[in-house]
Amino acid sequence: MSAGLGLGSAMAGTPAAPARAADGPIVKPLPPELFIVYGTNAETRWEAMRGQGYLTPTDRFFVRNHTRTPLIDVRTWRLRLFGSGLHGSPTLDRPVAFSYEDLRGMPARTIDAFIECTGNGRSFYTTQQHQSVTGTPWRLGGVGVARWRGVPLAHVLERAGLTRRAVDIMPRGLDPDFIDAGRNHGRVRRPLPIAKALDDVLLAYEMNGRPLPPDHGFPVRLVVPGWVGIASIKWVGDIEVSDAPLSSPWNTVYYRMFGPGYPPEGSAPLTRQVLKSAFELPWDARFDAGRTTVLRGRSWSGDGAVRHVAVSTDGGGTWRRAALHGRRSGLGWVRWELPWRPPAPGSYELLARATDGTGATQPDVAPYNTLGYLFGAVVRHPVTVT
Repeated sequence: MSAGLGLGSAMAGTPAAPARAADGPIVKPLPPELFIVYGTNAETRWEAMRGQGYLTPTDRFFVRNHTRTPLIDVRTWRLRLFGSGLHGSPTLDRPVAFSYEDLRGMPARTIDAFIECTGNGRSFYTTQQHQSVTGTPWRLGGVGVARWRGVPLAHVLERAGLTRRAVDIMPRGLDPDFIDAGRNHGRVRRPLPIAKALDDVLLAYEMNGRPLPPDHGFPVRLVVPGWVGIASIKWVGDIEVSDAPLSSPWNTVYYRMFGPGYPPEGSAPLTRQVLKSAFELPWDARFDAGRTTVLRGRSWSGDGAVRHVAVSTDGGGTWRRAALHGRRSGLGWVRWELPWRPPAPGSYELLARATDGTGATQPDVAPYNTLGYLFGAVVRHPVTVT
């Protein structure tokens, strides 16, 4: 950090960090045994989590890109803060700015938390509920838990001169502009209420003990625990801090509920994630009749720790309580297991239903919305016994 002002390159007219797009939309290898690829996105195969520990290994953490992964020169990168919610109302041309070294020199915090695509589970609106939705047809692999290390956003905002008038912040990424149906929406950005920003949000620069990989936000990303993934902006380049409410396409056009039962402008912008469960099994897994196996899975909630999980091996006819093991963090997930001895050859559906600390339980049907967000119903996982 620079001497004197104590604000790095404070109030300097630092341009946006140069960002070079990767050759493809995703940089890291995407072997088919680990991922299902949907163009700019890559979904983790749940069978790839079997035998893994609490954290999702970085090489199999899902990727959600609106456009493509930028390759950013950290030597020239700056985090720029500006707006009417800061003392002196610095502008984008003359912001308060921090270098990568500035951030790494500030008090750090480490959390184990899940990040999840808002559309995770979207395909089940169609396959289970026979409803038409748009968007990437994720099953349940658009989620992962990592160990994130960085600077609390509250600390950076205070160093930048946060005022009591501040209402919203809006971080913006350095990925290329997002164009949808011929309309350029600019770089990905989404408002965040100041109350949440000052609570538990992290400006993370490490993932699982190492610097962030390009696909996961290098050099710095937001981690917004419990909230929809779009809030955890990657490749943050600037943050507007405002004394009036902010908006962008990512809280008006997208990431609201639209459809029957909602007003024309949609629901309020989506915030917390819903309760979900997944088996650490391939889709259409195969088992031997009369041979005991151990079913394993994970459950998580945007509203805190999962309290218990029930599993059905006969399509929902009967249920048994799964044994929870390991950590039960409210920011991550819980692992569970249940022995099963398939009685006879045939087709079966495995179901897992979680209940969290608020008393919420996964429903049989998720509320319909045309963009397929927040599918939290019990998923019917098909398997075959031979």
